[in-house]
Amino acid sequence: MAHYAERPGGRARTRQSVDVFGQRPSSTRHPLVAAAMVLPLAALLAVVFGGWDAVVTQASSVAGMLGR
Repeated sequence: MAHYAERPGGRARTRQSVDVFGQRPSSTRHPLVAAAMVLPLAALLAVVFGGWDAVVTQASSVAGMLGR
């Protein structure tokens, strides 16, 4: 077991988390990146489980409310 020396500020040195690419994870992700990650899986699940008609119906309803 490793012991860490005390820092002058009274805080012990801690290990930083690192992702699989050796990068520190950022605290935020751009919304377009998040959408690009989620939409292919959402489309696949909608097709596999037969919910594609419901998705189209909801999208057309939202578009109608927005006036398009």
